[in-house]
Amino acid sequence: MSGHERMWRAAALAFVLAAGAPAFAQQALPANGLFLIAKPSMSDPNFTKTVVLVTQAEDASTVGVIINRPITIPLSQLLPPGLPAQNYRDPVFFGGPVMVQVIVALFRSDTVPAAAAFHVLKNVYLTMHPDNIAQLIGEPAAQYRLYAGFSGWAPRQLESEFTRDDWYVLPADAAMLFRKSSDGLWEELLQRAAGRGPRTRDSGVTMLATWHAPCDC
Repeated sequence: MSGHERMWRAAALAFVLAAGAPAFAQQALPANGLFLIAKPSMSDPNFTKTVVLVTQAEDASTVGVIINRPITIPLSQLLPPGLPAQNYRDPVFFGGPVMVQVIVALFRSDTVPAAAAFHVLKNVYLTMHPDNIAQLIGEPAAQYRLYAGFSGWAPRQLESEFTRDDWYVLPADAAMLFRKSSDGLWEELLQRAAGRGPRTRDSGVTMLATWHAPCDC
């Protein structure tokens, strides 16, 4: 098994376990979302010119979704039968190379979700739990984005990618997550991250080391 396969299997397990965990387990953790911005030198085609929202699970695995790769597959082909796909007006995005047949939702909620979800920003959650997704699809006024698959890294895997200088890191913000179009998002955040100075390799590792510090962003 290759290193990438081990990485994705570990991350997939973390996400699947979160989906089946007691509802309050992940939601009670401090919000800890970050943006990974692929550097122009990124060699992995799965992540070329991508912006990835990531969060850290309790076992130190990292999971998230690519937020700037819309796809043309109709949502009706991805949802289980019986869910009203017509209620969702935005594009479906390619969330990453792990479990691409699974729908993942990023959504706003002023209350703690009833089913398991990762708390990524203030009032923003990431979930693959079918109960959460069914509730979002059934509520026309809900604010959410849907992704096919997700991205994942085993514990300490992402740190090794920082040493290869693959990523910039920025604090995540909801305005970027839910803006109307993702066109130009990578270029915009790349310019912002590059403008922060020569803190390329160490800044991401430092942010990861303090990742569970409370975030009210």
